[in-house]
Amino acid sequence: MSQSNPQWENEIAKRRTFAIISHPDAGKTTMTEKLLYYGGAIREAGMVKGRKNSKHATSDWMEIEKKRGISVTSSAMDFEYNGHHINILDTPGHQDFSEDTYRTLTAADAAVMIIDVAKGVEAQTIKLFKVCRMRGIPIFTFVNKLDRHGKDPFELLEEIERVLGIRSYPMNWPIGMGSYFSGVFDRMKSRVELYQSNTQHEEISFFPVEGAEDPLIGDRVGQDLWQQLQDEISLLDVAGDEYDPELINKGQLTPVFFGSAINNFGVQTFLDNFLQMAPAPSAKKSTEGLIDPYTNAFSGFIFKIQANMNPAHRDRIAFLRICSGKFERGMSVKHVRLGKDIKLAQPVQFMAQDREIVEESFAGDVIGLFDPGIFQIGDTLCVGKSFEYEEMPHFSPEFFSKVMVKDAMKHKQFQKGIMQLTEEGTVQLFRTHPMEELILGVVGVLQFEVLEYRLKAEYGVDIMLTRMPYQIARWLEGEKADLDAVKNRTVSDRYGRPVMLFESEYQLRVAMDKYSNIKFHESSLGLKSVHT
Repeated sequence: MSQSNPQWENEIAKRRTFAIISHPDAGKTTMTEKLLYYGGAIREAGMVKGRKNSKHATSDWMEIEKKRGISVTSSAMDFEYNGHHINILDTPGHQDFSEDTYRTLTAADAAVMIIDVAKGVEAQTIKLFKVCRMRGIPIFTFVNKLDRHGKDPFELLEEIERVLGIRSYPMNWPIGMGSYFSGVFDRMKSRVELYQSNTQHEEISFFPVEGAEDPLIGDRVGQDLWQQLQDEISLLDVAGDEYDPELINKGQLTPVFFGSAINNFGVQTFLDNFLQMAPAPSAKKSTEGLIDPYTNAFSGFIFKIQANMNPAHRDRIAFLRICSGKFERGMSVKHVRLGKDIKLAQPVQFMAQDREIVEESFAGDVIGLFDPGIFQIGDTLCVGKSFEYEEMPHFSPEFFSKVMVKDAMKHKQFQKGIMQLTEEGTVQLFRTHPMEELILGVVGVLQFEVLEYRLKAEYGVDIMLTRMPYQIARWLEGEKADLDAVKNRTVSDRYGRPVMLFESEYQLRVAMDKYSNIKFHESSLGLKSVHT
C-alpha cells in the first residue's frame, strides 16, 4: 500500500478506458477512426469497405484483416480529448472471436455497442453482446447509419431488450431516417442537432428548443417530421424507461445515441456525453481483496499477447492493463506467477501497429511490453506485496481439427508458430496419447482460417487441417488413480492437464455417469498445471 498521491488522483480520474463491440459492417472501425480524429490522433479518418478497398482503417492492422475488411484481433489505441485521456480497445467483430473479445473486456471499464439501424442485433453477434453483458460494466449504444433507411427505432429498442436482456434509455431521438434524416432531438438538453447530407459535420449545428413541441423544430425540419417526433417523444416519455445512472453503472440500462459515423454526425455528441457518464478506473478484485487504483502502488495484468505485430522484427507484445498507481519506464516489478522481479525497459503505446515508447502511464492505461516468452494471459505484475488479479477465463472449444505440417523440414518453425499462437489465445492446443498428435480447439471456425493464414505469412509454414467430429471439451479433476484409468480416452492441454473430448452432450452424460469420481469442468479455470 502507498499513500494517495494528488498527481495520481488527477491523472487516473482523467482516464476513460472502453472497448468497442459490434457485428461486421456495423461501422465499428469507422466509429473508432472518427473518435481518433476528434482526439487529433489521426489527420484523416479512413474507411474499411471490405476486401477490395485499397484504404484500410488504422485499427485493422493485420494483413488478413485488411483483406477481409474485418477485425480479427484486438487493437489498443489512446488519445487526449477535452481534458480526458481515452484508451480505446477495438475488439474482433465476429462471434468466432468471442473469447478474445471477453479477454479485452476484462481490461475495459465500459463498452460501446455499435448497431446498424438496418440490421439491428444480428443473430451471429448475439454471442458477442452477451459476452459484454457477462462483464457487468456500463454499456453505451450507438445506433449507426441513420442516413440509410432501417428499422423503426422503437423496434430496435425492443430488440435490444428482448435479445440482449438490457433495458435502454435513448439520450437523443432521430428525426426521420434515410433520405428524410434531418437530425436528432437531444432529450437531456432539449436541443436539435441538424443533419446535412453530403457534409462531414466538422462543426456541430444545433439549436435550443422548448421540448419536442416547439414549433421552431417544424420550421427547420418540416411539419410531418415534427409531428412524428412529437408523437414518438410523447410515447417515450410515457412508456420508456427512466434515466437511472445507478442502473447504467451496473450495465442494466444502456444509454442509446443515434447518428451516422461515416458522415461524422452524432459522434462528437456521443463522445462528449460518454466522457461525462462513463466511469474512471475503479477497484478490481484480487487474491488480496479489492485493489484501489488511487491508493495502491503500480499493478496490472496481461490480457492479450500478440506475436509479429511488427513483421520486420518478429517480436511479441504483451498487452498490460494498469489497474493501480503509476507506471514509469525502467521500473522493476514482480512477475507474480514466476516469483521473480523483472525490469520493464521499453513499454509502448499504440496506434494499431504503430508504436511509441512510454515514459509514464497511470491506472486505466493499456501499454505493450516486449515479451521474450515470459508472459501468459492473466499474469499479474505488481510492486510491493504479491497478489494476483482474478484468473482469465477460457471458453470451451466447440470445433476441433487435427493439424500437421506439410513439409517435415519445417517442423521447427511449425512448432514455434503453433506454440506462440496458442499462447496468444488464437487456438487451444491438445496432444493425444501416446502418439503425441496435435489437435486444435477453437470457439469459432474462422479461427482455423486465421491460424492457417498466420502460420503461412509469419512462419513460412503450410499446414494440413483435418476436421474432427468433437463438439465438447471437458477438463478432468480427480485422484491420480481415477485419472490414470481413463488416460487412453483423454488428451492433454498445453499445461499437461487431462481433457476429454466428446461428439455430443449424450456422450458427455454417459461419461459423467460412468466416471462419477471425476469432476468434469467446462474450462481450465482454477485447475493446476501438471507442468509449467
